[in-house]
Amino acid sequence: MLNSLYIQNFVLIDSLDIRFQEGFSVITGETGAGKSIILGALSLVLGQRADGKSIQQGADKCVIEAVFDISKYQLEPFFLEKDLEYDAACCILRRELYASGKSRAFVNDSPVSLSILKELGTRLIDIHSQHQNLLLGDTHFQLRVVDVMAENQILLILYKKEYSRYQGLRKELKALEQKAAQTKQEEDYIRFQLDQLLEASLKEGEQEELEQEQETLSHAEEIKGSLYKVSQLLEGEEMGAVQLLKEALSTAEGLESYFPKAKEMAERLRSAYIDLDDLASEADSLKEDVEYNPERMDWVNERLNVIYSLEQKHHVSGVEELLALQAHFQKQLDEIGSYEEQIAELTQLVAASYEELLQQAAVLGAQRRAAAEQIASQLVQMVTPLGMPNVRFRIDILAKQEPDADGMDEVRFMFAANKNGELQPVAQTASGGEISRLMLCIKAMIAGFTALPTIIFDEVDTGVSGDIADKMGNIMKDLGDKMQVFAITHLPQIAAKGSAHYYVYKEDKDEKTVTRIKPLSDEERVQEVARMLSGASLTKASLANAKDLLRKRR
Repeated sequence: MLNSLYIQNFVLIDSLDIRFQEGFSVITGETGAGKSIILGALSLVLGQRADGKSIQQGADKCVIEAVFDISKYQLEPFFLEKDLEYDAACCILRRELYASGKSRAFVNDSPVSLSILKELGTRLIDIHSQHQNLLLGDTHFQLRVVDVMAENQILLILYKKEYSRYQGLRKELKALEQKAAQTKQEEDYIRFQLDQLLEASLKEGEQEELEQEQETLSHAEEIKGSLYKVSQLLEGEEMGAVQLLKEALSTAEGLESYFPKAKEMAERLRSAYIDLDDLASEADSLKEDVEYNPERMDWVNERLNVIYSLEQKHHVSGVEELLALQAHFQKQLDEIGSYEEQIAELTQLVAASYEELLQQAAVLGAQRRAAAEQIASQLVQMVTPLGMPNVRFRIDILAKQEPDADGMDEVRFMFAANKNGELQPVAQTASGGEISRLMLCIKAMIAGFTALPTIIFDEVDTGVSGDIADKMGNIMKDLGDKMQVFAITHLPQIAAKGSAHYYVYKEDKDEKTVTRIKPLSDEERVQEVARMLSGASLTKASLANAKDLLRKRR
């Protein structure tokens, strides 16, 4: 509920700070006193767009702040989702407008976007005006009314969950079919590339080995000559290193008997002799193995050309990357081969989800049809005393071709004000006053099924009077037993029904005229209701009549 409203520097309001009560409250005042200004300020703090002209002349900015008790609305998930501080007993919405044209919005002192403020505002206050009556002709609104009164909340949650799953599966299937079609066109190209790589029979490390062998074959004579020279220097009969080491070893061994240190020298010479003798044999053997082989050279060059061509073609720098590309092509072909199976499986899932959706939609539809007759009957009972004795009302529920987010039903409110009138869609046949009374009754009925936000009826009683106004006032008063309700009215019959009465008036100051609002005492209420009955001049009769109206309220 709305606990309080603070307005500063807005149009004709320099400063206004008012607290409100729960239940049914009425707001009255002379035409032009500023009731619409207060309502406009409230609309701004609920997220409506504004312009710089709203700021009082001479002021730098205007501030509008509304404090709510939101403990009944289960809004904690909304606050968590938007990363806002949650205080069920004191939720503060504030809007600041600057003369420069800038605007700032806050929820519990945290800056928020206008869209978030508006989203929250729609859950806190429902400003019901003549303009909002257009909603009654909206089929989506009509469907929501039926669902609320049919208590379809849980069914709708389950249905919307399955509908979301169905839409997701359809989207996934479409994407898979598109991908399959695209890759099918590329299949021949991919297969050609893969076959070319497979034909090359590439091996890891092959390129490095071949490049080394190419170097060896290219320098075969030079290598053979150098190995021969190494062999001769080591094993030459007269000056070979091995022969010289052998003589040095023999000499050192001859010193061992009378020079002990020669033993260690001999060991070292023996080790060197063995190593060099083995090295000489290896060099001689390698010399024999190295031969220039033109056929092998041609094969190595051809093999390397194949590798280099593939690397250049695929813009890679090694056999390992070619092998990775080969594996990628193979994976693509495997996926192409599995698309048909995947599509078949996904098609079955889509079909199963669709059948489940149809079943849930059928249950929803049955609930709606079962509730529609009762809703129509109850609405006729409520609206008949409001000056429509011959009203007829029916709720038609038509089947759609395909399920959508709300099911497979299209709801139409059919209305006729006269006995012989043909039932037609309510927006096409009901007058503005008739729609106002229908909306009042519908909201009164809905309030028995769900926690509604605070409702402000902005002169919805236009065009009615007397007994009808009295009955409309009773409906608003009864509605106030379930929730917070405000009625901005010019009718004394309705003004007398409120548990609280607020009066809007203008006050002339030295340099300007300002709008004020105040709660009325019991005595002030009598005078205000009497004024509404008789005009500016109060009479004993109007005062007595006002007291009688207020006494009947109790």
